[in-house]
Amino acid sequence: MIIPIKTIDGIRADFPILNEKVYGKSWVYFDNAASGQKPKAVIQAITEYYEHTHSNVHRGVHYMSQRATDKFEHARKRVAQFLNAAETHEIIWTTGATEGINLVAATYGRKFLKAGDEILISGMEHHANIVPWQMLCEEKGCILKVIPMLDNGTLDMQAFDSLLSEKTRFVSVAYVSNALGTINPVKEIIQKAHALRIPVLLDGAQASCHFLVDVQELDCDFYVFSGHKVFGPTGIGVLYGKSELLDIMPPYKGGGEMIETVTFEKTTYAGLPFKFEAGTPDIANAVGLGAGIDYLEEIGWDFIQKQEDLLFQYAMEEIKKLKEVILYGTAPEKVSVISFLIDGVHPYDVGTILDKMGIAVRTGHHCTQPLMARLGIPGTVRASFAFYNTKEEIDRLIEGLKKAIKMLR
Repeated sequence: MIIPIKTIDGIRADFPILNEKVYGKSWVYFDNAASGQKPKAVIQAITEYYEHTHSNVHRGVHYMSQRATDKFEHARKRVAQFLNAAETHEIIWTTGATEGINLVAATYGRKFLKAGDEILISGMEHHANIVPWQMLCEEKGCILKVIPMLDNGTLDMQAFDSLLSEKTRFVSVAYVSNALGTINPVKEIIQKAHALRIPVLLDGAQASCHFLVDVQELDCDFYVFSGHKVFGPTGIGVLYGKSELLDIMPPYKGGGEMIETVTFEKTTYAGLPFKFEAGTPDIANAVGLGAGIDYLEEIGWDFIQKQEDLLFQYAMEEIKKLKEVILYGTAPEKVSVISFLIDGVHPYDVGTILDKMGIAVRTGHHCTQPLMARLGIPGTVRASFAFYNTKEEIDRLIEGLKKAIKMLR
């Protein structure tokens, strides 16, 4: 079956919230790095599940339980295909990328890392990929080391080479910076770490919404992402892990679903993936995430990347015409994220004016306070584009920035 290519108008019609008005103006949504909007296909999949299928999974012999289980496990299979995982059981449901990182730190980290071992992260990490490792270091006596960031928002790979050593026991880095949009050279990082038999986790929260990820081709040991970033529901996410590592990691939580047998003397645990999925899972949102992946593949990754690149290049050209604007993060490899300040103006004030004009951007430190400290600023204004945005919306952003400059300077 050949699916007809949709127009931008047709795609926008798939996202009901894009028709909303704010302060009497049509709404422009440039906060996609915080969360993507939801197509009708996702909303309908969740509604259909609750209206026609809902029952608890895996535990029931009755028809609806089996039907719910089929939908739930089909969604897991879709995620495995989406990431090109070698096995479906390498896909663990989580509440999001944050829980996925915490799971690895709390299980692999506690079991295999000891005092004096070094954990390597980068200077552009989201707090979710800093704090869990700090907590582990405090508990185990490990040492957290940081790959420095250069002025243009790229990683200092020479420093990475010098930091990587026989003392390094784990590497955890962002595939894409949420604050700057930089695409990091993760394949090089993985290859160099693996040469020393060091496992690598990739925080893919900002990658999987912009381009197709192949975990086998990357050869990463762990990969996490959040459903809401890829235009799926909130509260659902994924941890991918290689089977040989997941097998030797202890459970993260105890309770139902993750057990094989329980006595008061001893509990034995279920196999993968259920060992890490205690309790009733978020069935409906897993189904919704599967529908979101189906929708993205229907639109097509070639179209998504071309549209986002067109928007990014156009926005950069127009913003550079505003001499009062200072850009942060000018790496040669970026996704459609622009981080900037108006000289002498607090980002919150800029965001407030844009909001009154019906334009949603993100302001602040973007959960990357160490990165902002490195740049010597309190935060930025961040405009992030998705494939459903338009050049006309960017024109409105530019007009809004001109108004902010006139009012605030």
